[in-house]
Amino acid sequence: MFNKIQNIAVDIAKEAGKVLFREYQIFDRANVSLKSGHDILTKADLLSEEIILKRIGQNFPNYDVVSEERGEIKNSSKFCWYVDPLDGTTNFSMHNPLWSISLALAKDNEIIFGLVYAPVLDELYLANLGKGASLNGRSISISSVNLKKVLHTYCHGNGLANIKQAVKYYSHQKLNELDCRQMGSAAIELAYVAKGRVESFVAPGANDWDVAAGVLLVREAGGKVTDFKGKPWRLGSGDIIASNGKVHKQILGVI
Repeated sequence: MFNKIQNIAVDIAKEAGKVLFREYQIFDRANVSLKSGHDILTKADLLSEEIILKRIGQNFPNYDVVSEERGEIKNSSKFCWYVDPLDGTTNFSMHNPLWSISLALAKDNEIIFGLVYAPVLDELYLANLGKGASLNGRSISISSVNLKKVLHTYCHGNGLANIKQAVKYYSHQKLNELDCRQMGSAAIELAYVAKGRVESFVAPGANDWDVAAGVLLVREAGGKVTDFKGKPWRLGSGDIIASNGKVHKQILGVI
């Protein structure tokens, strides 16, 4: 089952990624639309989503789907795909290469498969429940860095309260740790935690489609993922802390 899911998901991500990369090379920022005061939408988001949803429908016709732009497609299935067709749209629009496609599959609300694909970086992250995480076919694991050399990342969901909380978190960690950065793609930031490139990722008000795949990557790479109360992160939790485990207590203290 895992092999079938993974093979199909990789093909879907590569197909959508090819279209996104073509659009990325010619993209004009004058063509963005505003979804809200803090979110933009491009033709590329919709093109990628159309490809992904079409292919999911062909291969998994009875599965539920939650996608960033389309919303929920309900088929009363115990399986559900979580789709972010272009995570990091603002980066994409300004020709910053840190954008990705994020696909996750849950069974009975437990994430069993995750994929994060960054076409410009040529990086494909995969995780299967109980089978570890990989980057371009090679096993990955979280960082062993202690509190003296920590690199934090952060993001936030929509809403003024989430933004204010993220800014406060950034201010504290920036002053007291080695660094704290917003990279602009939650999926990539979580993948970087899993790969050991950074030690943590924090996001108040995160959307499931943004982080579901990355959550499994971090856990399968040996990391820890909770909500802001320290309870294991679940679909619908919203607030998220993902780390190498060594810095988790410190982050909860800051929160």
